[in-house]
Amino acid sequence: MTIPVIITFCILLLIAYLFDLSASRTKIPSVILLLILGWSVRQLTTFLKFNLPDLSSFLPILGTIGLILIVLEGSLEIDLDKSKLGLIRKSFFGALIPLFGLAFLFAFLFRYFGNYSFREGLLNSIPFCIISSAIAIPSVKYLTSSEKEFVIYESSLSDILGVIFFNFIAHHESFGVLSFAHFGLQIVIITVVSFVATIGLSFLLNRIETKIKFIPIILLVILIYTISEIYHLPALIFILVFGLFIGNLKEIRLFNWIDGFNPEILNREVQKFKELTIEGAFLIRSLFFLLFGYLLETSEILYSTSILWAVGIVAIIFLFRIFQLKISKLPLTPLLYLAPRGLITILLYLNIDPIHKIWEINNSLIIQVILITAVLMMVGLMMTSRKKMSKF
Repeated sequence: MTIPVIITFCILLLIAYLFDLSASRTKIPSVILLLILGWSVRQLTTFLKFNLPDLSSFLPILGTIGLILIVLEGSLEIDLDKSKLGLIRKSFFGALIPLFGLAFLFAFLFRYFGNYSFREGLLNSIPFCIISSAIAIPSVKYLTSSEKEFVIYESSLSDILGVIFFNFIAHHESFGVLSFAHFGLQIVIITVVSFVATIGLSFLLNRIETKIKFIPIILLVILIYTISEIYHLPALIFILVFGLFIGNLKEIRLFNWIDGFNPEILNREVQKFKELTIEGAFLIRSLFFLLFGYLLETSEILYSTSILWAVGIVAIIFLFRIFQLKISKLPLTPLLYLAPRGLITILLYLNIDPIHKIWEINNSLIIQVILITAVLMMVGLMMTSRKKMSKF
């Protein structure tokens, strides 16, 4: 039994790699193909009557590790060069305004039409308001540099701000002065932890001379994140600070104390660390969507009652995105279509306490919204590619 399982995993991950390679040419987001592949494996195992253990408990674990690696990958990609401050500012507000605007709009609609509490409405709305960097970033490899950078910044910041916003709502029963003061204290604590941990990890990255050095660093990053989550701290801030610090040593060298890290040597190590992070993120992301596709029931995908909800949610998301891009004076094509939902949407939905879940929001609605946004992104990228080809 062991050998067939190993062979199956290797074949599935190699196919996932081919999906990733072909995405730039076919413009088909790899997440769609991974979900289809995972679903197909489920149908095959059912047909052949293979009895596999319940794998659903692995989904949150893969999702959490994937979130850490994806945000770390995104923060390592962010260049804090002064010339890009305008782009970073637009990306920040491009992530922030739709997140809060859509979340409050959906929460109001759930409260008005469904008689749910505003807090329950927010908890169930936030997962739909976050752009998935796990899908967006791999899909923009061949766009212009400015478009690519905007999507990387926007989707990474959307992940971070969305998770922080969700955790704030989830961990506070009411929203008053005390809750905001408590949240402010958490921000201060995680900022201090982030600074100390980043200095320590950077020192280790620079000083470890054994052949095995990057895996322990990643394990420590995951450990610090997990411990911070236990105390309900906005742990993604630590991931962001660490990635920005080691990824922007050239800009930070303005401070004299940075010279103690031997920036030239550390920069070389950071490049290797970045490559490992990218490959690790690909591996975990692929496993997550394969497993999610495997766990999907056909009836959930084709559930007709939730399709109208899914179309309505996606329509509101894209209307809001048009408004946001117009305000930011950014081109609608192809940026309008690059707002997929994915890993974070699933992960946050799984973390909602069952007693606070809204019955209209179920597995079918989640997967339908993810698929519709991914298909729209695919169509948008294809249209953009054809326009560019017609110019030659």
